[in-house]
Amino acid sequence: MRHSEHELRNAAEKWLSATGSNAYEAKVVADHLVNANLRGHDSHGVGMIAIYRDFIQDGRLKPNTAPRLLNDRGSILQFAGDRGYGQRIGHDATEQAIARAKETGLCLYTIANSCHLGRIGTYGEQCADAGMVSLHFVNVQHFQPLVAPWGGSDARFGTNPFCCAIPATEKNGRFILDFATSIVAMGKTRVAYLAKKRFPQPVMLDAKGQPTDDPKVMWEDPKGSLMPMGLYKGAGLCFACELLAGLLSTGGTNAPSLLERDGTIVNNMTSIVIDPKALCDLTWMKREMDAMIEYVKASPEPDPKGNPILEPGEVERERTAERTANGVEISDGEWAKILETCALAGVTEADIRA
Repeated sequence: MRHSEHELRNAAEKWLSATGSNAYEAKVVADHLVNANLRGHDSHGVGMIAIYRDFIQDGRLKPNTAPRLLNDRGSILQFAGDRGYGQRIGHDATEQAIARAKETGLCLYTIANSCHLGRIGTYGEQCADAGMVSLHFVNVQHFQPLVAPWGGSDARFGTNPFCCAIPATEKNGRFILDFATSIVAMGKTRVAYLAKKRFPQPVMLDAKGQPTDDPKVMWEDPKGSLMPMGLYKGAGLCFACELLAGLLSTGGTNAPSLLERDGTIVNNMTSIVIDPKALCDLTWMKREMDAMIEYVKASPEPDPKGNPILEPGEVERERTAERTANGVEISDGEWAKILETCALAGVTEADIRA
């Protein structure tokens, strides 16, 4: 079934308010979750509240927690997330980094020990909309490892996202390259599992290290692992994200000898925000960007009925327009989980549809 943006926003914001978030935090987190659904990334959308509920119950996620500044050295800002909502921690820290980059031309900022940061492309969009170029490297701690190293047969890494963002021009939308360094994000296996669907090709390894397209290996024992994207190159980028995010943020890596896992999705992020005005003429930059996008899209397509050539971020813009107009398609299993989670907090289906 399709559900309207209004329903999704009501479900998220009212559930967040009912479970302790103040009005500001509930709006920021709900905006992030709903926009993930609108952009087609349901793995990071409103369905995540079922997982957050478990984290809140035993204190592993702490509502109403703002980013805490640890280190301010001009063009370097370091923040602690203190297990707050990552969507709020990430948003607020990124706002401060953008303001600093406008002063200094460049800001490297880090976030340590935030609860789930959500869709990293959100922070890329935030930077691009402010006229900034940005790079983001993320690792995952405390949750069980999910991604196998290249040549390995069991999980050792988180999905360790990477994002690169460049502002829009008058002709083309913002460039947002955002992906997990596994072939699929863990949340996409949740969506497929609840919908009782398999992937078109093997994207996981089962508990014996054999490739499989069945998401149950990530949700039923014995557990399997996600395969890294791009063979050894993607696996190398996953490793780089682990080190850049874990070390420079001082939040740490996923090495079990230094970490007692408690099952929470905890993220560290190292990001670089660049004001392009400090480096080049913006008119020239936009002209070059438009010319390159036009050149790439002019490549002949071998199959006219196949996938068109798109700029990174373009498919999300198309999905947002379509889903805003027609609603977000969510499986019955996923929607039932959302309703159940809301009901446990005293938010009824009538409240959601109001």
